[in-house]
Amino acid sequence: MVGYDETTVAKTSNTAKAVGYDINHSYHLNTSDSPGMTLVNNVFDGRAKKKFGFINGACKSLDLNSAEYEQWSCVNDMVLSWILNALSKDIADSVIYSKIAKELWVSLEQRFGKSNGAKLYHLQKELSGLVQSNSNIVGYFTKLKQLWDKLDALNVIISCSCVFVCEGKAKLTKSLNDQRLIQFLMGLNDMYAQARRNILMMSSFPSMDIAYSLLWQDENQREIYANAYFISLF
Repeated sequence: MVGYDETTVAKTSNTAKAVGYDINHSYHLNTSDSPGMTLVNNVFDGRAKKKFGFINGACKSLDLNSAEYEQWSCVNDMVLSWILNALSKDIADSVIYSKIAKELWVSLEQRFGKSNGAKLYHLQKELSGLVQSNSNIVGYFTKLKQLWDKLDALNVIISCSCVFVCEGKAKLTKSLNDQRLIQFLMGLNDMYAQARRNILMMSSFPSMDIAYSLLWQDENQREIYANAYFISLF
């Protein structure tokens, strides 16, 4: 292990042994960290505090005789408190005696994190009926993006989690992005017909960000011309 200092001391076999951790280590706790902290509005996932290893199993439970057990236990208890603090009282009361952060997280995931058919149905239905209507490009895209993110969260269990970037995975990602781009274009108002046609005629579909930028510029140009015309009337 690298980045040791001499700030943390663990005792084993009646012998004091200096065990320290740099600020990027999972066992490191800041002086501002406390059990009652509210880290996020949604359920805590540990990433912001570099403690994700305590809920995905990377930072495994240590033997009582381990020189690092005391520090592991300290951080584990802190993560437990953070998770419990992010739960409603009724749910927190049902898991308050959990001893290991990973086991608590798995229990919550099994109860509430599984893909739900009814939720998928309603999300897909809302997506299929979403059009720009009276929204501007920013508002319309934001609504779409929120629904896509919710859909991705429900489908996370079937997503590929391998660290390798293979050709098949890249093609699947490109296919999904193209489908969402088409959905975005289909819901646009008729005034964007020319801009939409220009995007569809590209040799290959652009990224969502590029298409969004082109449409946003088109909208801005329309506003500039409209304002200039309005001013010319006076």
